[in-house]
Amino acid sequence: MKYDKNGALIECSIPGVPQKSGKVRDIFDLGDSLLMVVTDRISAFDVILPCGVPDKGKVLNQFSLFWMEFFGMKNHLITADVDEYPEILQPYKEDLRGRSMLVKKVEMVEVECIARGYLTGSGWKEYQRYGTVNGEKLREGYDNASQLDEVLFTPTTKAAIGDHDEAINYEQTEKLVGVEMARQLKFTTIDLYSRAAAYAREHGIIIADTKFEFGRDSDGSLILADEVLTPDSSRFWPEASYKVGSNPPSLDKQYVRDWLESINFNHQPPGPELPDEVIAKTREIYVKAYEELSGKKLV
Repeated sequence: MKYDKNGALIECSIPGVPQKSGKVRDIFDLGDSLLMVVTDRISAFDVILPCGVPDKGKVLNQFSLFWMEFFGMKNHLITADVDEYPEILQPYKEDLRGRSMLVKKVEMVEVECIARGYLTGSGWKEYQRYGTVNGEKLREGYDNASQLDEVLFTPTTKAAIGDHDEAINYEQTEKLVGVEMARQLKFTTIDLYSRAAAYAREHGIIIADTKFEFGRDSDGSLILADEVLTPDSSRFWPEASYKVGSNPPSLDKQYVRDWLESINFNHQPPGPELPDEVIAKTREIYVKAYEELSGKKLV
């Protein structure tokens, strides 16, 4: 395990266990199961920065655990209790505590499932140019950050690390995964988003959009997998500062992106070291989002 000077976990390795690493997550193959570890690495503009944000990984992991319990849908979780992990992991359990979960191996569905309740980001840009989102025609009169008349299902392909996902329409989704699976994905994505968004509004937070990933369980049924409604996979806006026509401040790494833009970062690696005050503020934003939404203190 490697921590940076601020105590952020930026590298995770377990001798003798095969490993794959993404921008934030390290996944270890234990044979009949996987260990998912959420590090404190942070990326912006597809560039992994050299420093981490302490406890960011714990926030993301515990967000996923919270929503899995909230939904009650079949998911890939075996346990997040490090004391129940296999013997080979026990020497590392304090490093893994709060930021990891043991999960079932599932066959992942080939699309990322995005639900949009508000018009923002790439959807707003497309709407301004063509009056569409993911090729679907919308009515006139929307502004930036407007709430949509109905929740949109806007799937994308799954891109390799470093590449960008590509938007696909519903017909393309049917061709990719089949008619029945496409129907299930759309219904489930909109249902989960709508339930979470209603809950969040009661806690003063707007979920503008989010991304879900699903797998097929051993019996072929749909199963919720990967991260669930975290600040890295969603846009969380404080309701108190929400205003149609402008981008509300997000409870995520937008603070980091804004700082990088202020120094004219060219969006190419290597990324710069973040100032301590930017790291501290970003940690505060992540922890606040979790504690306000879940009603729990961060472990």
